[in-house]
Amino acid sequence: MGEENKVTLHGMWLSPYVKRVELALKVKGITFEYVEEDLSNKSPLLLKYNPVHKQVPVLVHDGKPINESFVILEYIDETWTNGPSLLPEDPYERSKVRFWAAYIQHVMEFMLKIFTAEDQEKACEEFYQKLRVLEDGMKNMFPGGSPMIEDGKIGLLDIMIVVAFGMCKAQEQVFGIKFLDQEKAPMIHSWVNSLLELAVLKETVPPHDKVVSFLQAFKERSH
Repeated sequence: MGEENKVTLHGMWLSPYVKRVELALKVKGITFEYVEEDLSNKSPLLLKYNPVHKQVPVLVHDGKPINESFVILEYIDETWTNGPSLLPEDPYERSKVRFWAAYIQHVMEFMLKIFTAEDQEKACEEFYQKLRVLEDGMKNMFPGGSPMIEDGKIGLLDIMIVVAFGMCKAQEQVFGIKFLDQEKAPMIHSWVNSLLELAVLKETVPPHDKVVSFLQAFKERSH
């Protein structure tokens, strides 16, 4: 890769927003350099490339920064057209995928709120309500009621769902809450676990023990 086409991803190893971008780059077969950022001591480059939010992820392509994970994902799909498409070509199908991708993020944010909620029972019930809506919506999205999963051909919804729920076992171990319940969301449960078996996911999802250690420290600081 020439210097003029160099791709760099500034991220933090546990951030789901960063993991979306990392996974998309790997699915597309794009060579990139990864720069781990310390968010408690942000680098001058991060502040230069993302002066508005000062957050990760930041993708730098040909010296030009792109911010916000959704924006970055669409940029990747539109720029590198020779790899598998993350979004459908048909405009209506693309609009549906965009809608549900945003809803998956909405559900994930409700799940993350549980970690710090004063009324954890209420927060869990709100999350499960959102999860049931997502389960029904995803059943209607796919022919036969479930996605076809092929290594190397995963799309935007696959990326969103597996990043949102791919670390649930570590989260459940630390917080004692069944976030991805097979009874409450059987299709999503099966979908996520099937995706986690793919080689590209095994090299992208953070190690279980490292996630558990981080979450335990977070939990101790929060109480």
